[in-house]
Amino acid sequence: MPRMLVAYDPSWPEQFAAAAAQLRSHGDPDWVIEHIGSTAIPGMRAKPIIDLAVRVEDAADFETHRSALERSGWRQGSSVRSHPVMLRERDGVRTHIAHFFTAADWDAVNQRILRDWLLENPADADRYRHAKCDAVAAAARGTSSYSAAKTPVIQEIVDRARTARGLPRVEVSDK
Repeated sequence: MPRMLVAYDPSWPEQFAAAAAQLRSHGDPDWVIEHIGSTAIPGMRAKPIIDLAVRVEDAADFETHRSALERSGWRQGSSVRSHPVMLRERDGVRTHIAHFFTAADWDAVNQRILRDWLLENPADADRYRHAKCDAVAAAARGTSSYSAAKTPVIQEIVDRARTARGLPRVEVSDK
């Protein structure tokens, strides 16, 4: 069962800022880093994990800094196939997920597109909020994983958001 969703925490933006500063101090100080995921949406219930999108020039840029990030407490690991992901944990509990996207892919990153759409479209944010709660219930019943249960709603929302930006449809799940 996934960690429970919690009420929006007004400290999440500050937690993001601290994590972004830490990534820049052990990576590249010029990296563009944005807050993504449900903790980036004011009022959204979420698992208390801060998601970050990091724009790197290319795969070599990430690899150049990976060891320093690992020494600072980040570890590589995720079932995501499309880009590198690093995690931070405290007492064995995941607290942060950093997604590293190349500059060439940056404008078409689904996580950024979804965040922007939810911030601008309260009805879809509400729909997503309900899908997340339903996904927790499905996972508790053992009828679906949390991620799989919410993916259809994410796909529909991202499809609309990508169409609005003139981008083609792509699968949101890359695990």
